[in-house]
Amino acid sequence: MKRVVLSIVLAGVVSSVFAQKGEVTEAKKAWGIFQITGQSASVPVAKKLETISAGLAHTDKAIADEKSKIMPEAWSYRALFASSAALIDTVNAQNSDANLKIAMDAVAQAKTIDTKGTEKENITLAENNIANAVRNAGVLAYNKKDYKTAYGKFVQATVINPADTAMYLNAGIAARNLDDYPNTITQFKKVISLNSPQSKDLYGEIIGIVLSKQKDTTAALALIKEAAAKFPEDPNFIKTETQIYIDKGDAAKSEQMLNTLAAKEPNNPAYQVLLGNIYFSQALKMQADRNKIDAKKVKEFNEITAKMNGLLDKSVPYYKKALDADPKNAGALETLKTIYAFRNDTKNYDEIKKRLDALPKQ
Repeated sequence: MKRVVLSIVLAGVVSSVFAQKGEVTEAKKAWGIFQITGQSASVPVAKKLETISAGLAHTDKAIADEKSKIMPEAWSYRALFASSAALIDTVNAQNSDANLKIAMDAVAQAKTIDTKGTEKENITLAENNIANAVRNAGVLAYNKKDYKTAYGKFVQATVINPADTAMYLNAGIAARNLDDYPNTITQFKKVISLNSPQSKDLYGEIIGIVLSKQKDTTAALALIKEAAAKFPEDPNFIKTETQIYIDKGDAAKSEQMLNTLAAKEPNNPAYQVLLGNIYFSQALKMQADRNKIDAKKVKEFNEITAKMNGLLDKSVPYYKKALDADPKNAGALETLKTIYAFRNDTKNYDEIKKRLDALPKQ
């Protein structure tokens, strides 16, 4: 009797193991079917999801058993099914997220127990599906103007792949649409740190945000110096820096800085234009003040006009020097045209306008 009982128990155990191994086998078969139907555009997404659901159900049973849950295939195929569902289900975001969690948990478990690396290929495919599903979800949310969800998905994508420059950029753009400037700056700085070709433009955006939204000139100046060191050929950063000093009433600082740069590169027209802009900008500010003066206050009006002309007199030689180095410098020509128009200097105005009109149209 004991032997009979023992054989029955053993038979039961063996039967259970084979049953659960059978679930893994069925999962593999279901995956094979999905590999065929999943690639066909003629098969509706709902039908594909049915096939995936059936395969996932087999893995549910396999991982529920003490014996078969230690099989790497049970988890790798679970990861494949769940990650595929997350990827192709672009309609039900809640289901997609639920499948993403299942897939990520399955990948983690598969990696833990797959000591021989037999499921490496399946695990890699599942990880790619997960990454693409998260990226796609972010894009879909963004296109629906759900920037909060989009930001979360793009950040999640960077966690999955810390070298994914595009997702840091997307996260920054989503944050910008939310007027979330601290996170915009954080994400754009990450893009810059990865040496993106868009780094120069992103520096410009960050500096603009820091100046216009956060009103932090100290932080802006630090960023400008950093950007100018990386992109010394771009005059826009120096131009912004000089404008900050001008706005702070420290034109002398701007002039000193630009004169140092101009001494190193005397034939660089950008520095000459920026030097001219120091005085031209101050003249423009005075013009705004002059426009507020009562027409009856002739003396006061004439005094400020004289000061304006004095500043313009200082600016003109720099613009001319810029044109000596670059006769087609549009910035210098435009500003000189404005100055000559202000002074009713028809002869010089017509000459400069003729040169401007001859420039290639942008």
